[in-house]
Amino acid sequence: MNKKQLLKLGVPADCVTTAVAGIQAAAKANQWRASKAKNVITSILDNPEQHVSDPYFAEFARDVIEDRAFVRPEPITYRTWGEDGIDEQSHQQMRQACGLPNAVGAALMPDAHLGYGLPIGGVLALDNAVCPYAVGVDIACRMKLSVFDLPPESLEDQEMFHIFRKALEEGTVFGTGRSHAQRQDHEVMDADWTVTRITRERKDKAWNQLGTSGSGNHFAEFGRLTLDEPELGLEAGEYVALMSHSGSRGAGHAVCSTYSSIAEQKLPKRFEDLRRLAWLDLDTEAGQEYWAAMNLMGDYAAANHDVIHRLVSSLCGAQIIAGVENHHNFAWKEMHDGKEVIVHRKGATPASEGVLGVIPGSMASPAYVVRGKGQPESLCSASHGAGRVMSRKAARDKFRFKSVKNDLEQRGVHILSAGADEVPGVYKNIDDVMREQSDLVETIARFDPKIVKMCDDGSRAED
Repeated sequence: MNKKQLLKLGVPADCVTTAVAGIQAAAKANQWRASKAKNVITSILDNPEQHVSDPYFAEFARDVIEDRAFVRPEPITYRTWGEDGIDEQSHQQMRQACGLPNAVGAALMPDAHLGYGLPIGGVLALDNAVCPYAVGVDIACRMKLSVFDLPPESLEDQEMFHIFRKALEEGTVFGTGRSHAQRQDHEVMDADWTVTRITRERKDKAWNQLGTSGSGNHFAEFGRLTLDEPELGLEAGEYVALMSHSGSRGAGHAVCSTYSSIAEQKLPKRFEDLRRLAWLDLDTEAGQEYWAAMNLMGDYAAANHDVIHRLVSSLCGAQIIAGVENHHNFAWKEMHDGKEVIVHRKGATPASEGVLGVIPGSMASPAYVVRGKGQPESLCSASHGAGRVMSRKAARDKFRFKSVKNDLEQRGVHILSAGADEVPGVYKNIDDVMREQSDLVETIARFDPKIVKMCDDGSRAED
């Protein structure tokens, strides 16, 4: 009997595989005819409890019992920060994520907007499972801020401007699929890239892209860092700082695509509506593979920023004297309510008590260095930025980049390259967002952009 015939008999979709396996085993032993198989399947469907010891159909019988006993769990609840600024589509995605059978905790940050599967700004805790799309396409997308030993006045100096511009233009590369002309060195390339087939196959590409910045909202920029009080091992005052935003590039995208597909294939039919949120149990081979690959991509993304900052500082003739960095597309094993859970932060900054992070605004608005307060209801998380208020297409239709660039120039912000889909008007007000999460983090420093470089080809990247 084929799948269509079994479904017509009333076999639940999730039980077809074991029904077929039972028929094949019985046929091999007894040379059954299809008519007999039909009668046995019907008998099991009528009273599966009587067949749990059947030599051929025990597993099918147990699957039928389990399928009939299944009651879809009620979605867990979640708390929202910045409710007034979050659209209904983001809430719909969050409610759907909270309906996962292994969901045990969730929160929505004030920069939330529509994403794939889980909204950007969504935080989701699962019990012994990892969801590739709740981590994101750009695994370990992250922030890094480095403080240079240069006088703050150099940001206003015309001669230094040319040095800063050259450092950004030569210290990293922007654009989808782009690579450095010459491979860069970092110890991450000595790690074990054979942990999965996909990481092994993408190692060369990852090496070529080491020290590059990608597209979309990724950037590298110089700015003025202001410390009102001693922090980061520095005295209060103003400093020159470099800030970058990028992730694991093509290798990370390949890992997400590969294991999202595997998770979808394993997704029970009863959860078919949750396809974009398909998960992998961590006690399965696929779950362990993804976890290993994800962590390797985390190390690679950190190395990516390390190379960028090393190259840019060298081109400036400067030394790095302090810094802060953090992932915001990742999953962590953490203890919450006395239990280990897998906390996914998709466009959310870790904010456990005392933990430092960087939350950017836009190319013309400040970023903030923050210290987490460890708020349990947010699963110790905060926003990862200001958050978009319009799509990239809507932004390109509404704004003319040349006009925005000229306006920013008058305000002392020099844009070396970018696109209309990343102008300040596409983002929420970062100061409003910070006020909405004052119970999640405290601000310890402010970074004001002065020289900004982004991709200018309109390529899209997920936050």
